[in-house]
Amino acid sequence: MTDHVHDLRSVHEATDRLLTAVAKLDNAALSEESHLPGWTRGHILAHLARNADALVNVFEGRPMYESGTARDSDIARDAGRPLEEHLRDLRDSGERFLATTEPDQDWSRTVELRNGVTDLAANVPFRRLIEVELHHVDLNIGYELSDLSREFTEREIAFLADRWSGRPDVPPVTLKGYGDEPVWHTGGTEGDPVVLEGPLDELLGWLAGRDLKGAHLAVVTGNDLPVLPAL
Repeated sequence: MTDHVHDLRSVHEATDRLLTAVAKLDNAALSEESHLPGWTRGHILAHLARNADALVNVFEGRPMYESGTARDSDIARDAGRPLEEHLRDLRDSGERFLATTEPDQDWSRTVELRNGVTDLAANVPFRRLIEVELHHVDLNIGYELSDLSREFTEREIAFLADRWSGRPDVPPVTLKGYGDEPVWHTGGTEGDPVVLEGPLDELLGWLAGRDLKGAHLAVVTGNDLPVLPAL
């Protein structure tokens, strides 16, 4: 069962970690390329701030974003701001998100996210944690997939494996860590089964389309490393 109190504490800690790292940058660094094609570091920071506000909307029963176009426009508008403005916005929007979770509420209720996706309110804090942690990696400032906690990595692998399950464009895939680490299954039912084995951060990299995208994973069964569609 999801522990939203634990996840909210993790969001707070991850946000502090992000703010500390970003505060060491300068304005010029924000205009440099991130790990995400077409986005500078400033784009990622703008997205993180607006995502926090979007999740406030979710908790308060409003549409997550006014529209996809408005979401993209807000990110483009804010990407070029100076470092101090980014830091203030990240801090303030993060505090607004956490404040929205403080009142007594029904954590078992269903809420609507982007593009008609629904989930339990109790799962939203982990979704925010995913945004903060993976985009910290995306900033390309020395925080890597291998730096993520084992707990987070295993939960995110399970989350993404579920996301790709049942997809006809993804073959049936079994993901195995080393030794006694967990095993996950994903993909659809069409095509030849594939078994991938490797470190947890490499498994996550393949599922999330990050880092080397699983290029160093061992293909134990099957001919090639499957290419996943964009998230």
